[in-house]
Amino acid sequence: MARLSLRRLSELAGISNPYLSQIERGLRRPSAEILQQIAKGLRISAETLYVRAGFLDETLSDVEAAIDADAALTAEQKQTLLHIYRSFRAAHGAAAPEAARPDPDPTEDVNPL
Repeated sequence: MARLSLRRLSELAGISNPYLSQIERGLRRPSAEILQQIAKGLRISAETLYVRAGFLDETLSDVEAAIDADAALTAEQKQTLLHIYRSFRAAHGAAAPEAARPDPDPTEDVNPL
């Protein structure tokens, strides 16, 4: 999806080209650290890479996918945004469907100080 050659990904991730080739062919099982470097080279979160590689069954929300797909963000910015987004969802009952939550009243004063 990133349209990178193996050689270019090798340069971006700081992993040798032969080792990446072995991973690609299924001859090596990369460590979490190597997967993190590959994710950094692809400019996606490690979690997204794990999902795409089949290590995680979790599907990303539309917001998470959009954050991961944004090429203008650095890997660190993506991780920070994903962390903030997930913490907000957890704090506000992410298990409840979006449609079931009422929209806030735009005329209501949110911060009455």
